[in-house]
Amino acid sequence: MSRLRKNLIAAAVIAVIVGVNLPAVAGFASRQWHDYRINRDDYKARYGHWSFLDVPDEFKVNAIHAALLRTGKVLIVAGSGNNAANFDKGTFKTVLWDPTKPGQAGEFKMIDTPVDFFCAGHVLLPNGNLLIAGGTLRFEVLKSKVKRAGGALVVKNESPHIRRQLHPGTLIAAPNGRLYRTTAHITVPPAEKIESGVPGKARIKPSETKVFAESVVEGAPGVFTSPGGYVKYEIQGLTGREKRNLYAMGADMTLEKQDFQGIKDAYEFDPIAERYIKVQDMAEGRWYPTMTALPDGKVMTVSGLDTVGQITRDNEFYDPQTRTWIPGPKRFFPSYPALFLLDDDTLFFSGMSAGYGPGQLALRPPGIWDYRRDTDRLIKSAGGVGGVAPDEMEAFTPVPGLPEPELNETGASVLLPPAQDQRIMVMGGGPVGERQPGLPNATDRTAIIDLKQPAPRYVRGPDLSDPVRYPSAVLLPDDTVFSFNGSSDYRGRGDSDVLRAEVYRPKSNSFHEAAAPAVGRNYHAEGLLLPDGRVLSMGSDPLFADEAGTIPGSFDQRIEIYTPTYLYNGEKRPMITDGRRMLGMGSRAGFKTPDAERIQEVRLMRPSAVTHVTDVEQRSIKLEFTRVPTGIVVTVPTNPALAPPGWYMLFGVTAKGTPSPARWVHIGGDR
Repeated sequence: MSRLRKNLIAAAVIAVIVGVNLPAVAGFASRQWHDYRINRDDYKARYGHWSFLDVPDEFKVNAIHAALLRTGKVLIVAGSGNNAANFDKGTFKTVLWDPTKPGQAGEFKMIDTPVDFFCAGHVLLPNGNLLIAGGTLRFEVLKSKVKRAGGALVVKNESPHIRRQLHPGTLIAAPNGRLYRTTAHITVPPAEKIESGVPGKARIKPSETKVFAESVVEGAPGVFTSPGGYVKYEIQGLTGREKRNLYAMGADMTLEKQDFQGIKDAYEFDPIAERYIKVQDMAEGRWYPTMTALPDGKVMTVSGLDTVGQITRDNEFYDPQTRTWIPGPKRFFPSYPALFLLDDDTLFFSGMSAGYGPGQLALRPPGIWDYRRDTDRLIKSAGGVGGVAPDEMEAFTPVPGLPEPELNETGASVLLPPAQDQRIMVMGGGPVGERQPGLPNATDRTAIIDLKQPAPRYVRGPDLSDPVRYPSAVLLPDDTVFSFNGSSDYRGRGDSDVLRAEVYRPKSNSFHEAAAPAVGRNYHAEGLLLPDGRVLSMGSDPLFADEAGTIPGSFDQRIEIYTPTYLYNGEKRPMITDGRRMLGMGSRAGFKTPDAERIQEVRLMRPSAVTHVTDVEQRSIKLEFTRVPTGIVVTVPTNPALAPPGWYMLFGVTAKGTPSPARWVHIGGDR
């Protein structure tokens, strides 16, 4: 065989092989080109860069919550991680990540986790501890899985002399004699004796304690329908005075879907001791609550599914000085509401929430809540002054103009930088629940409200690059907002994650493309700013991997880090080398830096505590400053409603937007 013929045959064979494998070859070439392009210096300078965090297998968890601590470490809380098997076994996890340790991945540490913090609320306290409260008492039971009829009961006690423990399994009889078992331990407190000032005329206010009960028999025989709303149920096993004074009130016992139930447990996480510290339980169980820091160092806790799976409107204050809870004003909010502290010590509900609550728009309008007025009315009512009954809308002022208000679930909200501007932006979102007829599954809408206007109202902002729900939004020290990830359908159904990233610039009211992440993220996703100016991205809990809903989704435990363009612009970072740690409200403080002439802006940034793309903690505060021979002197705001007491990251920023590494400082209050 001639050499020419051999070469022709070989060429033909190669052509066949290449033809058969052309898609694979093309795909490989495309990936190679993509990797080459995104790692070029000019690409990074224009779009930034994503990289994976190498997490050892033993520290991979289902990241549900994340908080940046004053030590620079990140607390990653899974609890049961939305895994019913873990819940049943009592397997709850928390991981502490230290990015400052030598090595590309830093250092990881497992933390003993006492209860299931899955879907709790959290907020950073003035002393730097993280308050984390609520979580899971019971996983939901879908209608198709409900075996025993059940429902909520309110146990009442009309005696001021009786305190009774009722253990799980306590039998309670409906008026027709059908029996139900309680599912949780409750303490029934004494009734309250209210003196009228007239001898012998004291009024007795019965105590009320909620508990869930289910039928002792399975199926339809356990169903009870009350003839006219709430009826009296009899608690079995009581005698004498207890039998006369203790009873339960409830309505129907059904085979309908049974929602998640929340725990009352509350803990502080100490970032120095690196452990959870038990504090007083809340009065209400809470699953999906929001916690917001207040100017006096206290915390407002609102909403959440209670111990019987109903959204509570009994809000509470936490006092970190006494580590106790105080009754707060009664007001309804959907679960995980985005509730921001404003500089006049009111709270603004952006309209965004993250999961449970009625779909009626009339019950969830965005607006300004003067919680102090509601609290004053509560105190007067509790003291029996005129029998005051708070009006649901009197202390709440709805704001108009929010476009597509029917798409407010699972959207992001941020207090735009700097916080002094008092402008709030919402991004993306979707309908309440999975899908609603006639509504899109997600929106590309953004809207902005300027709360300094005499009659504030939302105006539409620039559209996102894609319609998404579950978008993350992280404030950056250069006064921009990094918006990324999200899903075009409910919980990433059918591989609907959107690999998007863009930067919003408030000064120009415009978005600019950023490098796309490698991992799509949807439900249970978190993003937060690190002290070195990078952005951490983790969590994703898709419902199904296919549109038909036949392939279960799996939680994505990979972690990515985004390095913004300001760290690739060729400019040397400014450095703050020394300065005071403790700064009083309205004080002036000096910081040493060799780069004073290059620093054009100084920002105080409150660290994040984020879950379900809801983060009401992060805020960026503009500091006035002057240059001195050894560095800069900053002036701290006088208003604790603008800068709630606690630990902050201090950044110096150049004209090109390059931030210094953060320096931790404490502002006002208990440290």
